[in-house]
Amino acid sequence: MTQTNALPAKPAKPAPNGKTAMVIGAGPAGLMAAERLAGDGYTVTIYEGMPSAGRKFLMAGKSGLNITHGEDLETFLTRYGASRERLEPHLRKFGPDQIRQWCAGLGVETFVGSSGRVFPTAMKASPLLRAWLRRLDGLGCVIHYRHYWAGWNDAGQAIFKTTDGEITAQADITILALGGGSWKRLGSDGKWMDILVAAGIKCNPFKPANCGFDIDWTDHLIDKCAGSPVKAVTLTCGTQSVRGEFVVSKTGIEGSAVYAISATLRDQWLETGVGTLILDLCPDRTIEDVTTRLAKPRGKNSLGNHLRKTLGLDATKTALIFEVTPRDIQNDPAKLATAIKNLALKIKKPRPIDEAISTAGGVTWEELDENFQLIKRPGTYCLGEMVDWEAPTGGYLLSGCLC
Repeated sequence: MTQTNALPAKPAKPAPNGKTAMVIGAGPAGLMAAERLAGDGYTVTIYEGMPSAGRKFLMAGKSGLNITHGEDLETFLTRYGASRERLEPHLRKFGPDQIRQWCAGLGVETFVGSSGRVFPTAMKASPLLRAWLRRLDGLGCVIHYRHYWAGWNDAGQAIFKTTDGEITAQADITILALGGGSWKRLGSDGKWMDILVAAGIKCNPFKPANCGFDIDWTDHLIDKCAGSPVKAVTLTCGTQSVRGEFVVSKTGIEGSAVYAISATLRDQWLETGVGTLILDLCPDRTIEDVTTRLAKPRGKNSLGNHLRKTLGLDATKTALIFEVTPRDIQNDPAKLATAIKNLALKIKKPRPIDEAISTAGGVTWEELDENFQLIKRPGTYCLGEMVDWEAPTGGYLLSGCLC
């Protein structure tokens, strides 16, 4: 990919269709838009505020790039909740199968893991990003790093702050792909929202998505369990239930199952000031079976050993039971069985928004047409996490940005 901090006097290659496009933001949504526009004959220039492209994309791939999900498409589409209607036409055109084919075209093979998540065979994001930037270079795209978008001037030109001062640029089409409001150090600082709101474009405030939550643990539980996984449980909030695992942290809870239910739990907390997460610590046993097992004589065994021998509960699950269950319930097999199947954790608040994997909030759907064009600013489009939609981890968020 051609990299420069100075604007070229002329585009790298003449546009086959005679038109120009500027893409502001070099994350997955912006790079995919650049690829498609260049393929359609536009001369494409990309502007990125950071010193390199795809920083959050690379961070997401440090422990294995989950690029999409291998479940059937109809189930896949349900993961987008209230935004499904707006995203579905695009996901049907460029969904999980097409993403895997696109990866293969870049020389990056993928596989479906045991959870249904799709990963590059090499697991990391960096080989895919390097191949992607090479493709964009071959399509004639030019990228300017350390060009931070600061809005528009009175003539409608885009303003960029650079190491060499302020410059302006314009094009036939402008793509805004500036990310959400989390992980500011990687470039998605969300400051663009003030610019759009000042231009009369409605945006909903950012909210953390795919986030952890604070719980007022006792020091004893923190010392005993912080960093420990809680496996094979069902988490329920309101009408939503998720089977999976999570991690007890020093401040509360985090991990894949928590992220999957985080939108419901967050909204409950925002609406009522209280968030309650219900755990089923024995999801494969009925309450009758749990009660019967707990009622067996335990002799000289401690309650912890009794829980381990009769139900197979490990030390972390047992510690959670002791943390939130009164002593009188612990000594009553029927009441204890009910607690084990319906263990209530009281949420203090979501973790800070900058820690969240992603964010909800952003440009409202009513401001965009069916192709993500700003109705009040024809020729300018908003993509990716700038738009107010959210999806759980598992490849859904990245798939939505790519489509």
